[in-house]
Amino acid sequence: MDPKASAKGRVCVTGASGFLASWLIKLLLQAGYHVIGTVRDPGNHDKVSHLWELEGAKEQLKLVKADLMEDGSFDEAIAGCKGVFHLASPVVTVKSDPKAEILDPAVRGTLNVLKSCKKNKSLRRIVLTSSSSTVRVRDDIDPNVALDESSWSSIELCERLQVWYAMGKILAEKAAWEFAKANELDMVVVLPTFIIGPSLSPDLCYTALDVLDLLKGETKKFAMHGRMGYVHIDDAARCHIFVYENINAWGRHLCSSKVLDNDELGAFLAKRYPYLPIPTRFEDFYGGKQSYEYNTSKLRKMGFQFKGLEEMFDDCIGSLKDQGYLKY
Repeated sequence: MDPKASAKGRVCVTGASGFLASWLIKLLLQAGYHVIGTVRDPGNHDKVSHLWELEGAKEQLKLVKADLMEDGSFDEAIAGCKGVFHLASPVVTVKSDPKAEILDPAVRGTLNVLKSCKKNKSLRRIVLTSSSSTVRVRDDIDPNVALDESSWSSIELCERLQVWYAMGKILAEKAAWEFAKANELDMVVVLPTFIIGPSLSPDLCYTALDVLDLLKGETKKFAMHGRMGYVHIDDAARCHIFVYENINAWGRHLCSSKVLDNDELGAFLAKRYPYLPIPTRFEDFYGGKQSYEYNTSKLRKMGFQFKGLEEMFDDCIGSLKDQGYLKY
């Protein structure tokens, strides 16, 4: 792969085989970038074969081995890149010790990537994927004031509710901001809400499996969502490129199309897809109805537009049917 042949230059995408990262790579290749994708095992055909099927992959994609928990593991992948999109994140089920199994790896993995970025003097910008869960887990929400990029979730509440994924994202993002500022790195952050859309990989991630369960009538996992923002996967991927290319982009960026309660989501889905056993009643996980909205004016004022709820679920359900996960 000759990075000089690219009109857009060379960029690195960590966690390349993931749900969102795969879509981001697809769009980067279409836009003319050469992409260095990091995975734990480039030779694992089951995990990476869908990436090689992308248009332009054979000419513009290279997969390299890297591990979030190994110091210096990302040096080779990031060297010579103009941009780094850091999406890789340790997602594990807590067995006994959330600090050792989720929190420490989230922070250490992010800092390992940023330390490699610091060594690359030609690097222009880092785009870090965080999560809207770093914004919305609070017990002092004013329903009359929409949450925006200045909002942060409560670590204490995350710990009390045992929302370890959100807590890991908060700690990792805050550590990243501290490191980036101390080392004068140009970094911007994307905060996607719950991502809906087609999976490029035949193996569904946790997010897609949760949606599949819902479409089959299961309520347990979505009951924990309460009120949630939703965004099309194409928008989430496009947003990463948008803030990378836009010289006026700075700080954090909430990436969300629509916020709904579970009962609102269930009613919408049941009406639009009456042939599926969509549940319309959900357990009250939070002990009362949540009330918040997201203020996404920062992205919208920059010219970014979001797809609607109908398109994200139409595309998602069509993909699940094509892949054989849904039969109707």
